[in-house]
Amino acid sequence: MSRFLPEDATPEEISRQADLYGPFTQAIRDLVDAGLRTLVDGDDVRTAQAEIEAVTARLRKEQIDGGFGVRYTPEGKGRAWGNAVMGLRNAIAPPLTITIDADGRAVSDFHLGAAYEGPPGLVHGGMISMVLDQMLGQAAGAGGRPGMTGTLTIVYRQGTPLGDLRAEAWIDRSEGIKTWAKGHLIGPDGVTAEAEGIFVLPRWARQLLVARDEQPPEFFE
Repeated sequence: MSRFLPEDATPEEISRQADLYGPFTQAIRDLVDAGLRTLVDGDDVRTAQAEIEAVTARLRKEQIDGGFGVRYTPEGKGRAWGNAVMGLRNAIAPPLTITIDADGRAVSDFHLGAAYEGPPGLVHGGMISMVLDQMLGQAAGAGGRPGMTGTLTIVYRQGTPLGDLRAEAWIDRSEGIKTWAKGHLIGPDGVTAEAEGIFVLPRWARQLLVARDEQPPEFFE
């Protein structure tokens, strides 16, 4: 079942929800960090556990089925608030705020704390891959070439320290339904990882473009 869900929420309602759930999700992120790094013991841990379980039960009283999906308005504006890298309502997400600069590059400055550790003091390699996958996909979409990840190659140049980081991505070239994107992750001592990916325009998007006469059918052969 598709999780691209139409909605008729007004910009005011979407803004209200962002103001409500954004700080709420950040509080959950803070809880994860505090739970990982706390040194309290005994009764404090048991009391906190009981309180967390009570809050969890309260929140489970009314829930959606499955993932959040992507909600989109009649104007085509979408919100992927469940996204694991940049989702406003996903406490697993750092989250990344991605902008497009004057050269068409996707750029994000963000922070990865203790919850994303792999080797001691360094970011887990899987998290680096996930961030760069998202960045390359955003660059492809911003350039008018949205697609699903077909392949992703990561080259780890050096360890990525926990803390403040910067990611950049851009379109390298396009052929038919495929787009090649590249990017890298930058730490305090320079580039720590590089990525290249191929993004494939999904069939439903191809059919939509043909229906709108925005691309000739042979573009997709």
